Amino acid sequence: MTSRHVSSTLIVDVRQPADLVFSVAVSSEYPEVRETLSFRVGDEDVAVEEVVAPSGSRLHRLRETPVGSLTVDYTAAVHGRSPEPPLLGIDEILYTRPSRYCDSDRLANLAHAHFEGLTGRELVRAVTDWVSTNIAYRPGSSRVVDGALETYLDRAGVCRDYAHLVVALLRGRNVPARMASVYAPGLKPMDFHAVAEVFLEGRWHVIDATGLAPRQSMVRICTGRDAADTAFMTTLGGRTVLTSMTVNAWVDGDLPVDDRSEPATLS
Repeated sequence: MTSRHVSSTLIVDVRQPADLVFSVAVSSEYPEVRETLSFRVGDEDVAVEEVVAPSGSRLHRLRETPVGSLTVDYTAAVHGRSPEPPLLGIDEILYTRPSRYCDSDRLANLAHAHFEGLTGRELVRAVTDWVSTNIAYRPGSSRVVDGALETYLDRAGVCRDYAHLVVALLRGRNVPARMASVYAPGLKPMDFHAVAEVFLEGRWHVIDATGLAPRQSMVRICTGRDAADTAFMTTLGGRTVLTSMTVNAWVDGDLPVDDRSEPATLS
C-alpha cells in the first residue's frame, strides 16, 4: 500500500469564550503516522486535551477558547494499514439500535419491504445500489438536523445523508452498521467525507453509496453511530462561526481502482 497524505485547515471566528471539540486527526489505530497538529488564536497556542475513544477516534477539546480567530492546522502521512477492528459485544448492540440521525425504527418497515428475503452480501449490495440509484447527490439540499428518513423522503443529500440512509436501512434489517468520517484521496470537490460500515462475514466492510472516491485509499478519522459522533467540529459552549475550511488528501502514485461490487475494508 502506498503512503497516504492528508491535511486540513479550519479558521473559526470565536465570538464568545468557547468549549470546542475537533475531530480532524486520523484514528489512533494506524501503526505508523507522522503528523502535526496545532491550535492557535492569533500568535498564541491554545491548550488542548486529547480524548481517545474505544474505537480509536481522537477528539481534541479546547476549553475556554479565547475570543479571536482560531486556526486549526493538521497534516499527516500515513504509512501502511491499521489492523482490522473487531466486533465488540457492545458494538453489536450499539450499532443495531436506532440513533439520532439513523432512525432505523422509522425505516424498518420500508427496509423489509424493499429488501425482503435478502441477507448477507446480497442484502448489503442491494441497499448500496438502492441508495446510490435513488438519492441524488445535491450539495445544500439537506439540513444539519435531517436524518435518514428525511433523506429517504427528499431523495437528495450529501455524503453524510447517503451514509445515514445506508446505515439506517441495514439496522432496520437487524444488521450492525455504523458511520465513519474519512479523508478520501480522489474526492472531488475535496472535503471531509462520510461513509458507512457494515459488519459482514466477520469483518467491518466500508460502503460508500456516493461512489465519489476509491474506498481502498480512504483514511479513517472518527467512528460512531452517526454524524452526532463523527462531526469534525462541535461547539459545546460559547459562540463560534466556521469561516474557512480547506481539506486535502492524496496518495503516492496512482489511486486504486475500486470495484464497487466487491467488499472493501477501511484500514
